[in-house]
Amino acid sequence: MRIENITSAQNPKIRTLLELQEKSKARRKTGLFVVEGRRELLHCIEAGYEPHTVFVCTGILKQEELEEIAGKCDCNFIDLPQHLYDKVAYRGGTEGVIAELHCKEMTLDALKLKESPLVVVLEAVEKPGNLGAVLRSADASGVDAVIVCDPLTDMYNPNLIRSSIGAIFTVPTATATSEETIAWLKAKGIKIYTAQLQDSEWYYDTDMKGGTAIVMGTEATGLTDAWRKAADAHIKIPMLGKLDSLNVSVSAAILMFEAVRQRNV
Repeated sequence: MRIENITSAQNPKIRTLLELQEKSKARRKTGLFVVEGRRELLHCIEAGYEPHTVFVCTGILKQEELEEIAGKCDCNFIDLPQHLYDKVAYRGGTEGVIAELHCKEMTLDALKLKESPLVVVLEAVEKPGNLGAVLRSADASGVDAVIVCDPLTDMYNPNLIRSSIGAIFTVPTATATSEETIAWLKAKGIKIYTAQLQDSEWYYDTDMKGGTAIVMGTEATGLTDAWRKAADAHIKIPMLGKLDSLNVSVSAAILMFEAVRQRNV
């Protein structure tokens, strides 16, 4: 393993790294995105993502951790002094590793589902933190796929990756339009259950043992009519206080784990 040393913040490779962290336009143009942290990087590699460049701070990263990463990455390594690493690190407390990786297409055709799959569909979710939290719950509950319809956030946004703690790479994820996703679910015989208040039944009275798609909309506007009309059932969570909605990530977690409960009774 050969490691290049960079000490100047004006180095073009440092400027490119910062642009990839800050600008979705740069990510689209180069086809690269940035991941911080050893755990997140290893999740990426296990999911088949190809590293382009790995920046390390050997003043932070342990030698055995560096060797572990080097054994899995056939790419350029760059060592940064700690003051420069601290400047380019997107978040505090990382383990001394930041990597640029090649993006992958997140298509419906790439999803491989088992029999009676559990799928979570999110329509037009805008906040990266909410999407990241849903992905964490999807990983914890063993969801087979997450589909983001008409996304309003960059799927390689650093905030999304950070809030998901790498679950964006551990959970099979696709993006598509709502119309494409509805047709795909129908073709596979997967029941569509939309989370909504109107004309709904309690979520725990809904059979989620077979192929199930739990569909969530935004907190502000809910789901579009296309999903309401395509649904096999409308489901809701009891709201016993004065408010009428939960954060989308909390609602999604409740519904995911209800499916898990039913499948393990």
